[in-house]
Amino acid sequence: MKSYITGLTLAALAASLQVAAAAELTGKVTLKGTPKPEIPIDLGDTCGKLHNGPVTTRHFVVGPNHELANVFVYIKEGAKKTPPTGEAPVLDQKDCLYQPYVMGVVTGQKFKIHNSDPFMHNVHATPKNNKEFNFAQAVKGQENERAFENPEVLVRMMCNVHGWMFAYVGVVDHPYFAVTDKDGSFKIPNLPAGTYTIEAFHQKIGPTGAKTQKITVGDSDKKTVDFELEAPPAAK
Repeated sequence: MKSYITGLTLAALAASLQVAAAAELTGKVTLKGTPKPEIPIDLGDTCGKLHNGPVTTRHFVVGPNHELANVFVYIKEGAKKTPPTGEAPVLDQKDCLYQPYVMGVVTGQKFKIHNSDPFMHNVHATPKNNKEFNFAQAVKGQENERAFENPEVLVRMMCNVHGWMFAYVGVVDHPYFAVTDKDGSFKIPNLPAGTYTIEAFHQKIGPTGAKTQKITVGDSDKKTVDFELEAPPAAK
């Protein structure tokens, strides 16, 4: 029994040391060019009461210095398939909008879809490489779990009751991904030493406008990787 406990202790210590020695990627994504203005959304009486001011689309959320939010940044090549850990991510429907607008999950990872509004929404996933699902959430507080089994960047989520409601889910085989915040910043921690291809993907720019970089990191490296994406020609 003593040797068994010692073995477990050593295994736990080795795992913790491996995480401690892993690399960390940080960076910023900016946008070159000027996107089209966002489109005002007619929320109607029911949803409009939930907001103090006008609501627009979130196609390009750009900061004062061209920082670009809602970019899915992930290891595209080189990462080993890794099972999901930790709490299930949550996609919420709040004030007649999906929150967050862009998120990521690991293949096979269950994520929660929650309705925070006091009326019905309809959750409709329209993937290309995964199984489609479509179900109603009729009451406030209803929560369902789903998972995507295959990698796909990005899966579109929509609401058939409220036609302006969209969200996008990046599905990859590992946890080495992030979504840029309003400052265009991202962080990918706990990346094992190795050589990788990292990609910055924005759902409105699409795969032809995505940018990749090849990087090599060692144990405990802290590496900065910045990207500049370009607004589509039609948006200039």
